Amino acid sequence: MSDAVEKNAWQGLRQFTNARIALGRAGSSLPTEPLLAFNLSHAQARDAVHQPLDVDALHAQLRAEGFATLDVHSAAPDRDHYLRRPDLGRRLSDESRAALIQAATEPSPDVVFVIADGLSAFAASRQALPLLRAVLPKLADWRVGPIVVARQSRVALGDEIGEALNARFVVMLIGERPGLSSPDSLGVYLTYAPKAGCNDAQRNCISNVRPEGLDFPFAAHKLHYLLTNGRRLGLTGVGLKDDSDALLAGGAPPSALSE
Repeated sequence: MSDAVEKNAWQGLRQFTNARIALGRAGSSLPTEPLLAFNLSHAQARDAVHQPLDVDALHAQLRAEGFATLDVHSAAPDRDHYLRRPDLGRRLSDESRAALIQAATEPSPDVVFVIADGLSAFAASRQALPLLRAVLPKLADWRVGPIVVARQSRVALGDEIGEALNARFVVMLIGERPGLSSPDSLGVYLTYAPKAGCNDAQRNCISNVRPEGLDFPFAAHKLHYLLTNGRRLGLTGVGLKDDSDALLAGGAPPSALSE
C-alpha cells in the first residue's frame, strides 16, 4: 500500500471476508486500487445480468457427458422483456410447452433438472454442470429425466416444465441476482409435484453455490438430503427442513458420507 494511503486499523480482518472493509483512505477519498476494483465488480455484475447464455455450448457439454437434453424458452421474447416483465419469465412459450408435452415419456421421471440463465448466465454456465456431476451419482435409484436448458427463465418456470414432463420433482439450477463479490452464484430450487401456480412456500432453496461459497460436494449433499426426505414425506417447502448438517458428524466432508 502506498505511503500516500492512510491505513485502516481493521486491515488484518480483510483476510476473513470478501466484504469491502479497511480499504484505506487517500485524503478524503478511496485509494485508486479499491475504487478500480469496485468498478470492475460492478461491471461484472451488470455483465452477468445481460450476458446471454451460450446454450449451444452448454448442450454440447451436457451431451458429451452422456446427458439427454431439451431446450426451452420462456414467454419473454428477449432480455429486455425478461427484465421488465418477470411474469413472462415464469411461463413457457407456446412452442416450448408443446415440445415438452411431446417429449414426455413413460414411466415418468422422478426428477428433472433445469439449468436456467436467471439473472446470471455466468452462474448457469460455470456452476450447473459441476453440481450435476456431484449429485447424480447419489441418485442411482432415481429415474432422472433429460436435462432441460431454459432461457429467459425465472424460478417458477420450472413448475410448468416439471408438469409438462410429468416429473415427481423439479430442480431448478438458476443464476442468482449477482452481487458485487459474486457475479456467478447459482441458486437451487427444489419443488415436489411441480405444476403451474406453485408458490415459494412449496419449494426449498439452496443458495450461493459456487467454489467461493457453498462448494459442490456440500451443495450436492444438501440437495440429496432434501430430495431423499422430500420423496419420503411427499412434499417440499416449509414442511421439509434441511437438517443435512447434522449428518456431517465431526465435520466429515460430504464425500465421506455413505450414499
